[in-house]
Amino acid sequence: MPSTNTGRILALAERLDTLAGIFAIGMKPTGTKDPFALRRAALGVLRIIIELELPLDLTDLLDTAMQNVAEQLGEKPDSAEVLTYVLERLPAYYHDQGIGAELVEAVAVLRPTQPLDFDQRVKAVAAFRQLAASESLAAANKRISNILCKVEGDIAEAVDDSLLQEKAEKVLAAAISAQQEKVLPLFADGHYEAALLSLAELREPVDQFFDDVMVMTDDEALKNNRLALLNHLRGLFLRVADLSVL
Repeated sequence: MPSTNTGRILALAERLDTLAGIFAIGMKPTGTKDPFALRRAALGVLRIIIELELPLDLTDLLDTAMQNVAEQLGEKPDSAEVLTYVLERLPAYYHDQGIGAELVEAVAVLRPTQPLDFDQRVKAVAAFRQLAASESLAAANKRISNILCKVEGDIAEAVDDSLLQEKAEKVLAAAISAQQEKVLPLFADGHYEAALLSLAELREPVDQFFDDVMVMTDDEALKNNRLALLNHLRGLFLRVADLSVL
């Protein structure tokens, strides 16, 4: 790992230029063949950014690299394919650290393009996984995801408190509202582990909700309001990762 800022910049630029240039001329790796060591170059980019804690976005970096290539080729190649290729190296990076693939996938489905931010999310999910509440909340997220994916049409953005009838849904709505005030500032500052630790407090009201409340009731207004409540809950967790993958 380069020890000076100049060395870091040069190492990062060299790897990005290699990736952009080889992809631009259509020589991307296929199968197990990687004659230009692009996998190593991509892993090098990730290592430099994550381990040196550089707040850089791959989208911006690759766009600049592709612009440099465009000056030589006369047209600017699409950087999206290279971005996907680099992001697909993240499971290998974390595998070498003993971090499970499902933890990486839980973050990868959101497609963060800042490797340092991605790393902070993965570490937050890993810490969350150690909590007693994690298994129950992961199962709840999966259940909510399955319910919501079957809904036709739009789900209301706001929960109508006047339509909350059961005690369990009132308690859950209040708990979600209280948690939102606590975790939104944490999300904004990238304190994902602290946010998930706080959201873990929702385990009991979530479990009670599913024990006591029928979501898909025949009453359309009540059903839609309960779907909005669950969507709101899931949205908070999705600010970090998709726990339904766990």
